[in-house]
Amino acid sequence: MSAAEPTAAGAGPPSHRTTVAAEWVDYNGHMSEAFYVLVFGHATDGVLEHIGLGPEGREHSGCSVYTVEAHVRYLQEVGLGAPLTVRTRVVGVGAKTLHLAHEMVSGEELVATEEVLGLHVDQQAGATTPFDAAVAERAAALVEAPPSWCGRRLG
Repeated sequence: MSAAEPTAAGAGPPSHRTTVAAEWVDYNGHMSEAFYVLVFGHATDGVLEHIGLGPEGREHSGCSVYTVEAHVRYLQEVGLGAPLTVRTRVVGVGAKTLHLAHEMVSGEELVATEEVLGLHVDQQAGATTPFDAAVAERAAALVEAPPSWCGRRLG
């Protein structure tokens, strides 16, 4: 039901595409808020795969990225069967941090955004650890300017 859309070399992480499933629709007749986060989570997984922290990378390194903060904006309702595409920008990379900005569209309409801060964690030690050089280099090569909505406070 969902897939990553390949991008040209150097063009950034792949877009994530899916369709609103029946079990995602709530009693109000549109996609429930939890499923926006699920779709954004799959987009994050695509970025991690793209930089070398997919299943093989995690198994090899014993490390993963844990989301420690996220800010979702629900801008438009989407209903059953609506096509969704999430484009992700890497807007910051530190020695142990990854900052992502997701934009979800249905057709041409922006329906939601999510800003995510992740920490690189050594799962055995249970502590943060720097990215290995190859992962850090791939992530740094993807950094783009943040969109205007990124970094906003709730209110």
